[in-house]
Amino acid sequence: MSTNLSGQRQDRPELQKAIEELAESGFVGIQLRVNDEQGEWVGSAGVRELGQSAKPLTNGHFRIGSSTKNFVATSVLMLVAEGRIGLDAPADDYLPEFGLDRRITVRMLLQHTSGIFNHTGELYEDGTIVLGVPWQGKEWVDNRFKTYLPEELVRLSLSKPTRFAPGTGWSYANTNYVLARLVIERVTGRSFAEEVQRLILEPLGMTGTVAPGASPEIPEPYNHGYYRYEDAGQKRTVDVTRQNPSWDGAGGDMISTTKDLHTYFSALMGGKILPAELLAEMRAPEATAGYGLGVFAQETEGGTIFHHNGALMGSAALMYSTPDGSKTLTAGLTWVDDADLSVAPAFQAAQQRFVDEVFCGRLGR
Repeated sequence: MSTNLSGQRQDRPELQKAIEELAESGFVGIQLRVNDEQGEWVGSAGVRELGQSAKPLTNGHFRIGSSTKNFVATSVLMLVAEGRIGLDAPADDYLPEFGLDRRITVRMLLQHTSGIFNHTGELYEDGTIVLGVPWQGKEWVDNRFKTYLPEELVRLSLSKPTRFAPGTGWSYANTNYVLARLVIERVTGRSFAEEVQRLILEPLGMTGTVAPGASPEIPEPYNHGYYRYEDAGQKRTVDVTRQNPSWDGAGGDMISTTKDLHTYFSALMGGKILPAELLAEMRAPEATAGYGLGVFAQETEGGTIFHHNGALMGSAALMYSTPDGSKTLTAGLTWVDDADLSVAPAFQAAQQRFVDEVFCGRLGR
């Protein structure tokens, strides 16, 4: 059910049908929020907790994974606007202790063009996999409350060969955003949690969003996420709603709600957070993957949309908007994760289904 701009309630059966079908395709629970010319529609499907019948919350807290990167990028650009960070300055100017290649700029960190090895591991073009910090199987489950320091993650990355010379390629690396967060903390003298509160959360009234650092806690209320793994030949499933996200660091540790993500991304895309010239810089995509500075640009039948989705062990976020912020889709998904990432096809199908319906108007016609 939704309310349109004139206060009348709106049925969107095609949206409810979509989330129910997607819940059946492999998700524990889905919560979806759509804001468009018809008003705001909020719904959920599946269950809040395995083995229980309660439907998922429609505004519960969830781990947003790599959607965190957009908050980090926006914070950096706001500090650029304040004159405290140079977008094209060498990152080494701010973090000399790591001995970074002087060609790596702050912009390259935000755009994944630094060439730095990804501390969560790399898959090379020839199929070779080089592991980073453990984030799969029993090893991760047993250590899911372990704290990794950001400096530790950076040094791990720097101990590995670079992917390419700075600025000559594109490769998604969580470490870029660990470094970007350290730049924020270095120039402000405050934690990222404090800065994101000052810059974004407080001005927008976002009370459901947290940058938890190494805390495993998640604010109530929430839907539950799970992880399935093998232990001595037995399949086990464990509730991983509480976990220490510091292994991913600024690459994906934040927690939010569909309402807060709508508030934020609508304001960002609508030009209410960044000066116009910096918003244009953020949205200008490089050619390889259509990635700007902490945001993807995607061409659809309905026109260009911007997004940064994310996932972290049993939980994911979808965050989409039109260029003017007038139409947004935000969602929280929970599921039973595993080392094989077996939910990945269903996750990709969910993204496509929602984009088709909300931004291209294909379903329910």
